[in-house]
Amino acid sequence: MTKQETHAQYGPKLRCPLPGPNARAAVEADDRLISPSYTRSYPLVARRGRGIRVEDVDGNEFLDFAAGIAVTSTGHCHPEVVAAIQKQAAELIHISGTDFYNKPLTDLAERLSAVAPMPGPHRFFYGNSGAEAIECALKLARYHTGRQHIIAFFGAFHGRTMGALSLTASKPQQKRRFAPLVPGVTHVRFPYAYRGCTGGPQAEEEFALGCARYIEEKLFKTILPPEEVAAIFVEPIQGEGGYVVAPNNFLRELRGICDRHGILLVADEVQSGAGRTGKWWAIQHSGVEPDIVCMAKGIASGMPLGVCMSRAEIMDWVPGSHASTFGGNPVSLAAALATMDVLEREGIANAACVGSLMLDRLQGWKETHPLVGDVRGRGLMIGVELVKDKVTREPIAAVRNRVETLAFERGLLILGCGESSLRLCPPLIVNEHEATVALDILEDALSAAEKEYENAAEPAVATV
Repeated sequence: MTKQETHAQYGPKLRCPLPGPNARAAVEADDRLISPSYTRSYPLVARRGRGIRVEDVDGNEFLDFAAGIAVTSTGHCHPEVVAAIQKQAAELIHISGTDFYNKPLTDLAERLSAVAPMPGPHRFFYGNSGAEAIECALKLARYHTGRQHIIAFFGAFHGRTMGALSLTASKPQQKRRFAPLVPGVTHVRFPYAYRGCTGGPQAEEEFALGCARYIEEKLFKTILPPEEVAAIFVEPIQGEGGYVVAPNNFLRELRGICDRHGILLVADEVQSGAGRTGKWWAIQHSGVEPDIVCMAKGIASGMPLGVCMSRAEIMDWVPGSHASTFGGNPVSLAAALATMDVLEREGIANAACVGSLMLDRLQGWKETHPLVGDVRGRGLMIGVELVKDKVTREPIAAVRNRVETLAFERGLLILGCGESSLRLCPPLIVNEHEATVALDILEDALSAAEKEYENAAEPAVATV
């Protein structure tokens, strides 16, 4: 199949200039009625989705390599997930799991326990979002240990509710004018090698170990009594922070610190979990076993569900300590069970395979594109960092934002992350042809943005 034929069959289908008239009207209404706190990179107004394709209100079809921020793991409206939702909605939509029993609560718990990254038995708390899963883990860690302090990392994003926000440290706007936050949180450096060292693999390993050992060698000897630390919260791959992969030796060192001081290790797998990296949980690439895992996003293919999973002995709080009216909604649980079927049958293996092909191609861009400084990721969680200069590594957010817009205008949906990185997180059912087309479009958009930047940087030629 030629490149033209591949694009014709698998590419986007744009029917009018963007945004179209219906999209413009919807954006105008949104500007009047919806909270301005939302961040919108470009004027996509979605009407329907199927697989990795999203159709807007003017009939334009896009390739979706954002997946609702890594949420639609099985693609938009996967028929098995839709059927499970419809069946459950016709039987029971809501009966609060806080006050009443229902079988889907334990059905999903048993399925998740079977794929947990740490030995069982396990216990589960259901909420509606990633932030709620984090809030649960924060409260549970304090309750179980009787300790008050928490350690998190710069660059982390754990959510926007007050407890989760207190752990978050990726952008100042997320905290501006919301203080005071929950006390007792200390942030330390995350091993972001591209922004922390300039040596080769050995230097990066030493840098990663240094970030972890700072906790014992500095914090615990100066300002933070280790016996008062309840938990360390870590994203195995930082999401909002730039799709930065935590090195295996760093995670292993954190596990050792926790073991030595009776501290709980909490893995925030909200964005990196549910098969996105080619394993059920990103932390499994390191062999490290956490004490608590937080999940949401891709676990239910777009239905609202957050889950906090812990070793059974940790979730020892008494009735009334924590609860949620809507958490563990039967329809969301049915969607999650169907999602797990699809991921186990095909999605996780496909994420590893297609993700590897994408990473192989993208790595070459560091040599062929002047503004591509770093490419990193696992499975279908891939970050491409843009910089002004490959020696100074100065971020270039304006060009990153321009690439997003140019990609949208060409029919590809992507999102930014970090200071100046692009994130690629398509549904886990994306095939090789679709990935090839998406990277072709992205490379075209990147080349156009680089050319604009080059032209803008050229000094004006004086005329006589």
